[in-house]
Amino acid sequence: MRASSVVLLPHAPSSVAVARRRLSSDLTASGVFETVVDDASVIVSELLSNALRHARPLPSGQIRLTWFRNGDLIELSVSDGGAMTEPRRGPGTLSSLGGRGLGIVEALSEGWGVRHEDGSTTVWAVLRAPENAEETVHSPSAVFPDFGSLEDLTEEPSGGLHNGSARETAPTRAFPG
Repeated sequence: MRASSVVLLPHAPSSVAVARRRLSSDLTASGVFETVVDDASVIVSELLSNALRHARPLPSGQIRLTWFRNGDLIELSVSDGGAMTEPRRGPGTLSSLGGRGLGIVEALSEGWGVRHEDGSTTVWAVLRAPENAEETVHSPSAVFPDFGSLEDLTEEPSGGLHNGSARETAPTRAFPG
């Protein structure tokens, strides 16, 4: 697995899609669960979109995306040239057109924050990426229960579920009889 990556991107909206594809490809190739890859992609999209909308580029004219995995944690970070205001989670009301990005990051991550270093501002988020199925609620056993103890379901039910015809079903609240 690639333990880390640094990607320099143009300070342009098209960079968001490029970054998502690269991140998804790297994380998938390293064996990260698809649900974690999806969450990481959303987080990166939000961080990059905020940098493009609110901040200046780095002195090189670019923005920097980095990610690295340390055990079962992945840190995602976006560095830019800073802005007049500090990145913060907005109220994100139902009627607002924006302001939900860092709230989404907060909901999907273990935590996020801001670092200021060498004339740049870095917004980071940490995401849990378990190395095996036992460490996550997305494990196959959580999604697919053990059916080994059930009776053979290929035979006709012994009563209650149908009225003798294979096309008729018992009434339910959604489809009253």
